[in-house]
Amino acid sequence: MEYRPSDIEQKWRNWWKEHQTYKVEDHPDKPKYYILDMFPYPSGAGLHVGHPLGYIATDILARYKRMRGFNVLHPMGYDSFGLPAEQYAIQTGIHPAISTEQNIVRYREQLDNIGFSFDWSREVRTSDAAFYKWTQWIFMQLFNHYYDSAANKAMPVSDLVKRFAQSGNAGIKAVCDDDTPNFSAAEWNAMSEREQLLLLLKYRLTYPGEAYVNWCPALGSVLSNDEVKDGVSERGGHRVERKLMNQWNMRITAYADRLIEGLDGIDWPDSIKEQQRNWIGRSVGASVRFAVDGHDQAFIEVFTTRVDTIYGATFMVLAPEHELVEQLTTDKQRTEVDAYTRWAASRSEIDRMAETKKVTGVFTGAYAINPFNGERIPIWIADYVLAGYGTGAVMAVPSGDQRDWNFATQFKLPIVPILDAQKDLDQAADPTKEGRYINSDMINGMPYAEAVPTLITWLEQNGLGKGKTQYKLRNAVFSRQRYWGEPVPAYWVDDVPRLIEESDLPLVLPNIDKYLPTETGEPPLGRAEGWNYKGHQYELSTMPGWAGSSWYFYRYMDPHNDGEFCSRPAINYWQQVDFYLGGAEHAVGHLLYSRFWNHFLYDLGLVPHREFARKLVNQGMIQGRSNFVYRAKEQFFEEYLMIKVLKPFFADMGPMVIAEPDYEEEFQYDFAFEANDLVIEVTSWRQEEKIARVYKSALADGKRLMVLFTEELIDHINEPDVTAGKIRAALQSREKYIASTEKPVCEQLFVSENLLYKYHPDAFTKLHVDVNLVDADILNLEKARTQPMFEKANFKLDQKGHYTCSYEVEKMSKSKYNVVNPDDIVAEHGADCFRMFEMFLGPITDAKPWNTQGISGVSGFLKKFWGLFFNGSGAFSVSDEDLTKEELRVLHTCIKKVTDDIERMSMNTCVSHFMIATNELRRLNTSKRAALEPLVIMLAPFGPHTAEELWHQLGHDTTVCDAAWPVYNEEYLKTDTVNYPIQINGKLRATIELPSDVTAHDAEQAALALEMVQKWMEGKPARKVVFVPGRMINVVV
Repeated sequence: MEYRPSDIEQKWRNWWKEHQTYKVEDHPDKPKYYILDMFPYPSGAGLHVGHPLGYIATDILARYKRMRGFNVLHPMGYDSFGLPAEQYAIQTGIHPAISTEQNIVRYREQLDNIGFSFDWSREVRTSDAAFYKWTQWIFMQLFNHYYDSAANKAMPVSDLVKRFAQSGNAGIKAVCDDDTPNFSAAEWNAMSEREQLLLLLKYRLTYPGEAYVNWCPALGSVLSNDEVKDGVSERGGHRVERKLMNQWNMRITAYADRLIEGLDGIDWPDSIKEQQRNWIGRSVGASVRFAVDGHDQAFIEVFTTRVDTIYGATFMVLAPEHELVEQLTTDKQRTEVDAYTRWAASRSEIDRMAETKKVTGVFTGAYAINPFNGERIPIWIADYVLAGYGTGAVMAVPSGDQRDWNFATQFKLPIVPILDAQKDLDQAADPTKEGRYINSDMINGMPYAEAVPTLITWLEQNGLGKGKTQYKLRNAVFSRQRYWGEPVPAYWVDDVPRLIEESDLPLVLPNIDKYLPTETGEPPLGRAEGWNYKGHQYELSTMPGWAGSSWYFYRYMDPHNDGEFCSRPAINYWQQVDFYLGGAEHAVGHLLYSRFWNHFLYDLGLVPHREFARKLVNQGMIQGRSNFVYRAKEQFFEEYLMIKVLKPFFADMGPMVIAEPDYEEEFQYDFAFEANDLVIEVTSWRQEEKIARVYKSALADGKRLMVLFTEELIDHINEPDVTAGKIRAALQSREKYIASTEKPVCEQLFVSENLLYKYHPDAFTKLHVDVNLVDADILNLEKARTQPMFEKANFKLDQKGHYTCSYEVEKMSKSKYNVVNPDDIVAEHGADCFRMFEMFLGPITDAKPWNTQGISGVSGFLKKFWGLFFNGSGAFSVSDEDLTKEELRVLHTCIKKVTDDIERMSMNTCVSHFMIATNELRRLNTSKRAALEPLVIMLAPFGPHTAEELWHQLGHDTTVCDAAWPVYNEEYLKTDTVNYPIQINGKLRATIELPSDVTAHDAEQAALALEMVQKWMEGKPARKVVFVPGRMINVVV
């Protein structure tokens, strides 16, 4: 019988479905084992070969644990809310639910074709109202609770209200907003209901409040940091700005200490734990209040972990978006500060935090007063300080902090030493805590350990600060101005949020006419007719993508329960996830938020453990070959104009660069001429406000302004003479303002990779491009122009007329457009071959490039294994003879090694053990049931279709999935003989087979008697013979 995977695999998939082989029931009398995969977002592109890698590994583990007697829960579902479906809806008008359903059908088909043992009766989807009813319910519990620091747990807000009515908030230790006022019971009781509700928002674990977000006006939505590249949206290249917006927030900071401490009790990778610790960023220090000279009511609060350095603070730096910047800036500095603030708003937090080379900043004209010595220190703004981290203000100590030192050096600000052990401050900062303090008034001569408490005591005694523990972790933004997400179960009355009744859950996402923001700027839900609760408008934002994924693992335990998110019997049986396999990219997103929600549910007594997953393994990635294109930023057009137009065509006019690519561009023109009063600004035609500012600046300088729109430069990017002609005409003209009135054709420019060396690296945004549009790293322009990514785009080509792309080997991902479809591999080689090949590629935790060169070896192995069961004429031929000692050794060696390696999740070496055992049994001409049946059982987790067929060929009528895992016998692992390598003077010259219990004397004599050994000894006597039992013999002559 020939091995035909396509026939076998479909046959057994149908059989499993018919017999509900993978349906899981709760069996309190059996030990449980819960295995979880990070559920996928069902994109239109379907699965690529990287997705099943983890699923296959956990499927092997699930099948193995089932055979070991465990009741195994290994479910699958879909994280089915997401921006791609909404963007597709905007483009096509197709409701996201429809496209998502189509995508899920495709995903399910692909997953079924690979032969997974998922219990599909437990499938969950985050976009299913029956699921998000409970996401909304958990949100409501968060809203109705606060964090009691004394009890170290979440408590009902109703309890807090009773305490306020009795004694105000004096003595109440609760996590709340920093600006929460102190009040008495009388003051609380005198408040109106609205005033009380607003005050309670300062305590609730979820609440609406202002937060800085990445706002994209063109998309009408808040974007995550991952969705922003170089200040523009990754999708479409639209401008993104940092904007203070009213958003729902989760008070995750309340659980910061517990989230850090909880890491010690779970078996997770150290790298994940360290990332979470760093993200939470617990720091012990002091909060200090600085007065502002000339502003009696203005105070700047600074948190510092080095209060001991306060006498070395020679300036202060505020985040550009700090609430006091507008108030403190002097008229003289207003233009420059406003320009810098606009520039900083165009940069993402990631870009600002990553920038270490370029030092930028602007003086506000105001001065803070150091509370310790009364000295005035200048207040600057700089983009390296973020409003969302700490207080948004830094007391800069250039002698002790390198970034402050760089800033002080750049702007010639004082650098004052504060410890006698500091060295070489003219070269760099020295952050030492050694030595004794100098230039530090009350702590002069003290060591660090004495200085810190002295300063904190003084701050607290004088009401100017206090000792404080601070966290880098910020409260999590919990709303998106999008349609395709969970509706927030809240409505607004007199600008105060209230919850709907639990009996009215789920609050179902309504239909709308289109999926864009309203004409007045409201989120898409503002388009819904009748979107109100008892006459009051519902919340118009939806929940973020991480909402449903923060608790979905409990819904798998009891997926059809309409009365509670998970029944007590189900949760008491399954308890928590025993084994979770997921990518490291979720370390500080999904995994951290899930831990937060789980701690909260534990506080309410709804789940039995603080941590949701006992063990976590990071899946390595399958890498693909990615291609990249380079989208030009405004800086490119400025450089291009100088290199390709101004210098070649107008050298005699003395062209000069005026504004560098920095915040100055917000108000200063780019180019001027020594021999003409014309100045040139290069910017987009959409930047009307900027153009107005630059024109004003040009007039003030007595100049005439020519605006060259980047879009018109794009249209003629390969024709510099056209642009030169426009400039020549402007030079001869006497008009004050010159700009094209023609509507541009193109809006984006992509520059060939082999031309980049001529320009500054910051002049481009590097973007992934679909590898299917690229051949040998050359972009197919005809195909490219049909893609939305290149809509209204032009290309700067090389001398051959080509657009060359760069390439990298990196994670395979749909977002990187470098995917390989597993359907193609399964169709050619079979699902079992695909499963085993993915495991054979390398350790599950390692990254590895996709390469199908070795797949023929796995395919050949399966054919050889199949051949053990059939004779030369193709008939099934398995005997019931007893196994020989050698056959027992081969079998039990394989059982031991495969068992041990599955327990270690070393699936790649398991495949090797199967290959070795198969080759040895073929050498022994073994076709005995006693050897082959255990091997079929062990093969079943790896190649389930092949194993099921052979299991039934062996005469069984039940599934191999329920067969008992074979147990090895140590006695059979022993061998009677050992093959010894013989070295002569350290070089391998011969081998000899000797009894396993041979003595050193007998081994020496046997080795020296060999003709080959005598040949290499060349008649010389043996000076020494080294015998290592079981390993080697070394002859020294």
